[in-house]
This record gives sequence, structure tokens and C-alpha cells, in this order.
Amino acid sequence: MKDYPLIADHGLIGDLQTAALVSTDGSIDWFCAPRFDSPSVFGALLDHEKGGHFRIRPAHGTFETKQLYFPDTAILITRFLTEAGVGEVIDFMPATSSTHATQNHRIVRLLRCVRGRMTFDMEIAPRFDYGREAHQWHATEHGGVCTSDGSTLTVHIVREPEDARLIQPRVDDGGDVQVSFTLEAGQQRGVMLETAADGPPREIRVAEAQQLLDDTAGFWRTWLAQSTYTGRWREMLQRSAITLKLMTYAPTGGLVAAPTAALPEQIGGERNWDYRYTWIRDASFSVYALLRMGFTEEAGAFAGWLRDRVQEKAGGASGPLNIMYRVDGSSDLAEETLGHWEGYRGSRPVHIGNGASGQLQLDIYGEALDSLYFADQRGLTMGHQGWLEVRDLLDWLTDNWDQPEEGIWETRGGRKDFTYGRVMCWTAFDRAIRLATTRSRPGPVDQWIRARDAIYDQVMARGFDSERGAFVQQYGGKVLDSSLLRMPTVEFIAPQDPLWLSTLRAMDSELVTDSLVYRYNPEASPDGLRGSEGTFSLCTFMYVDALGKAGRVEEARLTFEKMLTYSNHLGLYSEEIALTGEQIGNFPQAFTHLALIDAAMTLDAQLDRKQH
Repeated sequence: MKDYPLIADHGLIGDLQTAALVSTDGSIDWFCAPRFDSPSVFGALLDHEKGGHFRIRPAHGTFETKQLYFPDTAILITRFLTEAGVGEVIDFMPATSSTHATQNHRIVRLLRCVRGRMTFDMEIAPRFDYGREAHQWHATEHGGVCTSDGSTLTVHIVREPEDARLIQPRVDDGGDVQVSFTLEAGQQRGVMLETAADGPPREIRVAEAQQLLDDTAGFWRTWLAQSTYTGRWREMLQRSAITLKLMTYAPTGGLVAAPTAALPEQIGGERNWDYRYTWIRDASFSVYALLRMGFTEEAGAFAGWLRDRVQEKAGGASGPLNIMYRVDGSSDLAEETLGHWEGYRGSRPVHIGNGASGQLQLDIYGEALDSLYFADQRGLTMGHQGWLEVRDLLDWLTDNWDQPEEGIWETRGGRKDFTYGRVMCWTAFDRAIRLATTRSRPGPVDQWIRARDAIYDQVMARGFDSERGAFVQQYGGKVLDSSLLRMPTVEFIAPQDPLWLSTLRAMDSELVTDSLVYRYNPEASPDGLRGSEGTFSLCTFMYVDALGKAGRVEEARLTFEKMLTYSNHLGLYSEEIALTGEQIGNFPQAFTHLALIDAAMTLDAQLDRKQH
């Protein structure tokens, strides 16, 4: 499977409505348009032959590559080093603050020769609708257009008039286009793709492309300047913040769990899910993390997205809230399999859509209320109608908290009494009580108090296994679960409580391996799926947070520093880390970067307290 780059060998660019992955060897291997959850245009990441790509690389000889972001931006630079010269491909998608959904998205790829002389080979090989639609190429004087059943991809050439003869396009029988650019030191040329251009291809002067580059850099630097974080890991947290912004669908404020689909949790396994949707859980965490960094506008948008979902009341088997939605807020996530694709390194099946969308996961109610409460405490106060919807949600939860569910990890082995789900139901009632009392809002507070206290007593009686000396994944079981690392974070239990400290020690010995943390042991607690998985990066950062709160500050810092070494060359994280240290699962994963921010800020506070 040498045709597949490592998952970690990619950078992310985007325009706040969709995104693309660019490999370290200059290939766009994943791009969906016009939205994150739209069918792919380039999908070589999931099938290197049938998926489609947009590749730029040196034409001759061997080369080494380096990749980095322009500082404080989402502009990606891929450098090629050869004996004949050094060249660069600068990739970006022009971004704006517009919240208007558009069909038109641009990818700009600028080529520079930095030293010597370099000939770049470029191949544009789209595969529309997940490779299910053929396309045709229509050449023009200044580029061309790929068309496929109503979809278009317009290619504009970035050049100066005097070097037009250097462009030598070649088209194969399938409509794929190859172009060569030969540049001397100091020259810059390139192309711009548009997914729904309002006119034919045109010649773009280098100065115009440079202005787009400068404007995009200005956009990102102005946005990042809002950050109030001045702690020890500023560069990592700022990169995580930019990454989260790149995964935000600006028209609604929704945050996708990842911009990719079906990247495997085990190479060759079947745990290959579509993450291009907005989870209630992830949106809730994002409000918390981004407010802590000072990004109030984004946190407000996510809180608004949450309130919209609360007001809609899905009313299905999952209760008044679905666990996930499309980026536009709709809930049609029917799961299907792309049988014609082989999957990343042969990891079948390739799933699009997500069949877990109808599951009952009780924890989302606590996460939603916790984030709305946190936002309220920092000035993002909900209005009267929003409060009425929260009361209605709590009315449902009052009648339904004590029932089996599928749980946070979206298991497909049947509903169980998950301890974490109960803890988060406790959180929902607790935050509603706080909102009602601190803001003098009307509501059945006595009823909420009774429900909260009943949940607390139940978790303490049935969720703690005295033989193991630990809180366990589900009532009556013996399996540990790292989701419970959040128990002290939501203040269900004091971080120094002996029951919690013994739970943490049990996790140390069973779920932690060289500082990396598993979700749980699927062999001991079957989840309805075959195969195994790697350690969860999210859980490792949650472990750091828990260690810090428990007073094990030096261990927490070492674990955090170790975890930083598992990021890719750009500071990005996928969902999991395999036994080999390879990143696996969908990439980059929002939840991991949110947890990184939380862990760093908790650790900063603990270290500052220790110094004083």
C-alpha cells in the first residue's frame, strides 16, 4: 500500500465552508464541495486509483519535501528540495467572514522557484461524486473546465502574458489534465480552481494571486489576534485554534468532528466512520475551549447552533436532541457504503453518512447544558425563548434519564446503563439549577434537584465497583472507561476524593500505556464491532487534565509533553494513535484539539499555583 501516504503526512487548508488535505508530496488527496459533507471531488485518500487527486511535484529526479504553515495562518507551504533547485507550492483557500453559504470555492496553488531551476509536473484528476461520475475536459486559452453531470471545476492559470508558451497541457482519454511549469529562481506561477465559477477560465496575473495570498494571511492573523492565551504552549494552542476554525461551517456555526470520512481506526479494519458532521458533544466542548482562549465570536456561534438544535426538538428515539447533524442543521445522515472504493490502505468498508445519528446518548444533554451555562457565565446569556426550550429539554430528561443507552462511544452492541451517561445527566440538572438560581429564571427547580440527587446516589451505589476500587463503564460491569476522566471536570466528584484517586490508579494500570490512553477494552466489553483500535488522543489529553486536578502535576506535564510528540509535523492530530505511533482515524479531529486546549490551560493553572 505504498501508494497511500500516512494519514499524518497531510496539512489542512480551508475557507470555513469546506476544506482540503494536502500531502507532504504536494497532492490534494481529499476535497469535498461545496460543503464539508458534500460528495468528494478529490478522494485519493480512500482509493488512490479511483478517488482522484490534484498533484504537483518536481518533474525530474529524486526530491525531499518539507511542509509548514505560514506563521499564524492556515496557508500551507510544501517545499521540494532537489540537486537542481528548491521549489515551493503554496496552498490556500481564500477565507472571508461571510456567513452566506456559497457553491463557489477556490483553491489557490502558487508555484515558486526559490533557488536554481525547477520543472513542476501538475496533474488534475477529479473524480466527482465519490468517483461515481465521469468527467470531460474543455480547454480554453487561459485554462479549462472539468464538467460532470452538473458539477464543474474551473481551472484558471496564474501566469504572466509573456510566458504563456511555457504551458503545455496534455489531456488523457479520461479527461485528466497534465501541465508542466518550468521556473527559474524568483519566478512564481500557479493555478486557481473554482468549484462554481461565474465565468470562463481567465488569466490570473501573479500580482493578483499574491494579493489573494496577502489578504488570506491578513484574515488569519487578524482572527488569531483575538486569542487571550499567554501560557506555556502558545504555539500549539494557536495551531489548534486555527485548526478548529478551519473545521467550522461559518453559515451555521457548526463544527465538524473532522473534515474526512472512513479513515480507519485500525488499518484493514471495519471501524471506518464518516465524521463530516456536527456532534452536539463536540459543539459543546468547543464553546468551553474557545471561550477559555478568548474567541467569543466563535463560541457564541456554537452556542447559537446548540440553542437552535434545542429549539427544533428532534423528538425521535434519541430524544429531543439528535447526537449529530449535518452542517446546515438537518438530520438526514443515512449511512451507505461506497463498495467501489477500496478504502485507505485496503480498509473496507468505506462509510459515508453515519448510522449512529439516531442513537440515544444521554451524555449530550449534560454537555449541552454545561456549555450553555459556561457561556452564560461569560456574558453569552440566552434569551427568554432559549430558556423555555431548556426547560422543555429538562422535562424530557426528568422522565428519561434512568434508561439504557448507546453511550458516548456510539457502540453498536445494544443499549446499556452507562455510568458516564448518568454522570452527564446529573450535570444537565445541576447546570439548569444554577442557571435558574443565578439568573432568577422560572422553572421546577425542586423537581430538578430531586432528579439530580437521585442520579448522584445511583451512580455512587451502582457505578462504583468496590472490588476494583473504581467507577466502571456500566452498572454491574467491571470494565473501566476513560470517558469517566471527566467526572472531576464537571464537578461530580472532588478531584482529591479517595474514590476518584483509586479510580485514577485503576486506569493507570489498565487503560494507560506509556502515557497514551485507551477508551476501554473492547474485548472485555464487546461493542458489536470486530477488530481493535489504537489509543484515543482525546482520552490522553483528558487524562492530563485529570492528573493535574488530582495534584499529580509533574506526571501530567510529562504526559502532556509526550503527547505533543505524537502530533504530525504541523501540530495536527487524528483521532487515534496506533501501537506503532502512527496516527489513525479521521484527521484532523476536532475533539482532540479541543481537549488539548483544555489540558494545557488546566496544566498552566496547576503549574502556576505550584510555583507560588
